[in-house]
Amino acid sequence: MAAFSYELFTTRNIGFVTAQEQARLRETRIFVCGVGGMGGAAFMALVRAGIGHFIIADIDEFEVSNLNRQVFATAATIGEPKAVAAAAAARAINPDIEIEVLGAEWSERLPQIAARCPVIVNGMDDIAAGLHLYRTAKTARATVIDAYMSPLPSVIVVRPEDPRPEERLGFPTLGKDWTAIGDEERRAAMLCEVEHVMLHSRSRHHVDLALAAEVAVGRRSRMSFAPMVITTGTLMAYEAIALALGKRTGTDCRGWFLNPHRPAIEKPWPEPVAALLRPLVRRALRRMMAAP
Repeated sequence: MAAFSYELFTTRNIGFVTAQEQARLRETRIFVCGVGGMGGAAFMALVRAGIGHFIIADIDEFEVSNLNRQVFATAATIGEPKAVAAAAAARAINPDIEIEVLGAEWSERLPQIAARCPVIVNGMDDIAAGLHLYRTAKTARATVIDAYMSPLPSVIVVRPEDPRPEERLGFPTLGKDWTAIGDEERRAAMLCEVEHVMLHSRSRHHVDLALAAEVAVGRRSRMSFAPMVITTGTLMAYEAIALALGKRTGTDCRGWFLNPHRPAIEKPWPEPVAALLRPLVRRALRRMMAAP
């Protein structure tokens, strides 16, 4: 077996990035919180792009239902902690990589992590833990890359000066300790996000709305599909690389949606237009939720 060489490993990156930029990526440290679906796809892309230092965290183990979309889920990793399995796969790609692997203790260590990692990828689907991540990142002056709960791939970049999603989307969680947020507040926050997705994208045309309503009321697990999840993770990886290299892509805290069905990029409506459409979307959402 040939000896590993970082330069040979990343040689085909050159042209997309310069040799100097690749060296900068090698020295970059990124925190990926959640390495299952979108977070796992982002982590995989960033590892193969040559990012040299990571802190990764996940509290779950791989299950059979993860096999349809999560890049580190295989028959061999079922039952393994996601962060442990993801780290092992990353080290098999780049033996020189530095990875700190965390489980549930990540939430207590987050202030120190955010101080060390100016770029954070949010791969979680836990709304309360996400609030903790965003609030702590703001204090540490770190930037969070995230995506909406959407049937279409999406990406947002929340810089330290930007409003947090709970502020921008109107979550009923402002001023509340993240550990005290209950199921009713989580569901209300989720519906705020669903309203935003329905208002600013054509997502509703590309998903079974009856099943989506069951998800919204808590009767069904979230739907996920490999092309959507992996594409979203890749979009997040692009943003992380741009941040690491000091480049701006134009993606902001409102983000955008990639519609591969049309195809099109769908950006948020200007607020005057959104204000006119919002009552219609809310009415449609209420009808959807009330359907048997």
